[in-house]
Amino acid sequence: MRQIPEADRDALRLAQDPQFPRWLEQITATGGCAHPVHLSGSTTTLDGTTGEILHHYDTRTEPGERLSVRCRNRRATVCPACSRLHAGDTYHLVRAGLLGGKNIPATIRNRPRLFVTLTAPSFGPVHRAGAICRPRRDGGTCEHGRPLSCRTVHAPEAPVVGQPLCVGCYDYPGHVLWHAHASKLWDRFVIEVRRRLASSAGIVQSRFARHARLSFARVAEYQKRAAVHVHAVIRLDGPNGPDDEPPLWGTADLLTDAVLASARRVQVRTLYSPAVGELALRWGAQVDARPLRADGDGPDDDAVAAYVAKYVTKGASETGAGTDHRVTNCDDLATASVTEHVRTLMRACWRLGGLPEYEPLNLRTWTHTLGYRGHILTKSRAYSTTYAALRAERAHHVGHVDIPDAITDRHWRYVGSGHTPGAALIAAGIADDIARNREVAAEERSSRNGSFV
Repeated sequence: MRQIPEADRDALRLAQDPQFPRWLEQITATGGCAHPVHLSGSTTTLDGTTGEILHHYDTRTEPGERLSVRCRNRRATVCPACSRLHAGDTYHLVRAGLLGGKNIPATIRNRPRLFVTLTAPSFGPVHRAGAICRPRRDGGTCEHGRPLSCRTVHAPEAPVVGQPLCVGCYDYPGHVLWHAHASKLWDRFVIEVRRRLASSAGIVQSRFARHARLSFARVAEYQKRAAVHVHAVIRLDGPNGPDDEPPLWGTADLLTDAVLASARRVQVRTLYSPAVGELALRWGAQVDARPLRADGDGPDDDAVAAYVAKYVTKGASETGAGTDHRVTNCDDLATASVTEHVRTLMRACWRLGGLPEYEPLNLRTWTHTLGYRGHILTKSRAYSTTYAALRAERAHHVGHVDIPDAITDRHWRYVGSGHTPGAALIAAGIADDIARNREVAAEERSSRNGSFV
């Protein structure tokens, strides 16, 4: 007799439970979350004047006496359902800072706005896609006896793309330390852009905030060589942010010049280490700053928002640059499912993290991200709305209505997370159905607009 898989047996067990319909409602409400958080407790809403109980909810009547809520993980490799929701929120967050909406005035679309790309510097020649890698007429070799060039034109998805031509020549410590200081390098970059704008306008730097405000949203993306580069939307406003028009001198050309000059100039110096020395860390030579114009002459605002939203859900393992889970010991480095290039970066991160001079960088904690410690998405306070505001708006939309003069008493505790094998199977099906319904709806909207996705 054929053995029924464990997941199927567990799914049958769940389906036969008298409370299965309510359990299915809970899982559907989480969008088919792959790793839901389970809570136990109660909520009581009282009339603030009379003390009358207006509403009471208790998980003692729920399946398993618990309530399941979304894990809200942004990584598609961890939870596809929650990552899609996070991507949607990111799209609206970035788009609001480009075109207005979500309490941001539509007039911002006429402000100086740039789509900027900043790259990491070279840490050594790597195999590239669609081009000859570092061609040399003399066909020489490095000190390790390896060729200094690769004359093969690689396909974009070729496994060799992004891998060093010579592992011995590649600056692995420099790569890791650049990642560890990338957020500080971005902060220096923003300060320098403000300084240059003030200088160009004849304003004392300390008074720049009285005349203008620099707003931005940036996303970090791992390249094929496992080095982070940054995509950012940068906007120039008046001193009060979106509600203020920028000064007359604040033009897109002036902002572009300030961005390009700042990217070339700023640097961060590392602490001296007997093992590595002192490094001066900079942005790479490849810098792009494209104006976003309200008349449509340039990159499309919606496309930029979609581009940022796409990359914010990618985990390190999905890009082939690290893992989505923290490394706790050397055995994890040996068994990680990564390329040898990435494994060597992780080992360099672990080794440098053991040096006392680099202890403040917490490199071992961030070994799984190759030393990069920043958030994947970062925005300035005045750029647009927030994730919290978007979630509150969504909760209100699905029926969470505030009651005037009401008092809410909540008592909740964490009781677990995740699914049983059968529950995971059912949740995955629900998530797939929801995703497919969204795709069909998007195709119908595109068809009505005369274009197709």
